[in-house]
Amino acid sequence: MSLARDETTPGVLLAHHLKQLKLPTVLREYDKVARECAQSGLDHSRYLLRLVELELIDRERRMVERRIRAARFPAVKSLDTFDFAAIPSLNKMLVLELARCGYILGRENVIALGNSGTGKTHIALALGLAACQKGFSVTFTTAASLVNQLLEARDERRLLRLQRELAAVKLLIVDELGYVPLSSTGAELLFEVFSQRYERGSTVVTSNLPFEDWTSVLGSERLTGALLDRLTHHVSILSLNGNSYRLKTSRSRRGRAEGAEQNQATADPHDPETGEIPPA
Repeated sequence: MSLARDETTPGVLLAHHLKQLKLPTVLREYDKVARECAQSGLDHSRYLLRLVELELIDRERRMVERRIRAARFPAVKSLDTFDFAAIPSLNKMLVLELARCGYILGRENVIALGNSGTGKTHIALALGLAACQKGFSVTFTTAASLVNQLLEARDERRLLRLQRELAAVKLLIVDELGYVPLSSTGAELLFEVFSQRYERGSTVVTSNLPFEDWTSVLGSERLTGALLDRLTHHVSILSLNGNSYRLKTSRSRRGRAEGAEQNQATADPHDPETGEIPPA
């Protein structure tokens, strides 16, 4: 009995220590990897190396997943699923370069302009995902939602804390600036966020309006000028002009569905109502 207990003790202690050290992948994989290395004739140092590599890979995956959850993306999208051919005005090479996240290291901004449905949000989400994968903290929000958060925080006397949080994030994505006119107070609070991030962090802004029409949203030429001065000092501008990307995709999906129904109807000679085969 004592011998059996002694034989199981090392495994129990090892599991305990690995949990304490927060090495879940090593705990999960060490026995299997030991058998594989024994079969391959690998020595103990290569066995440990393989275990540590597995732990690091899994840890990085978990960290990326945490950054994605913290960003609060409405959907996870990548550039792999974006149809650049549908928006010929968009500089594909510039977008791919931005996905390498050098602009975040340089604390530069990105502004995506174009009419509704051309894929601005998709591009913003893809850049946000790339930033998460590169190890940067990201926050995604719409302009209207951000203003509402700022107003609520002001009313609840926690505005300074929210402003510090927004200033600290490495990449702030503000989507849909221009869809909803802002109150004077809301516009001033939004300006303050951009001002605090000026040359301290990167901001991605998407808008359906050209710069000259931003006053209609912000309500003040002075405020608009000051905001654009800060946003466009170090900036890459993406132009997404053309027919609605979403509408084209929706029509394409609908067309495929209708084609599938027609093919099914052609292949199945039965009457859809009676279930009988009609006479020739």
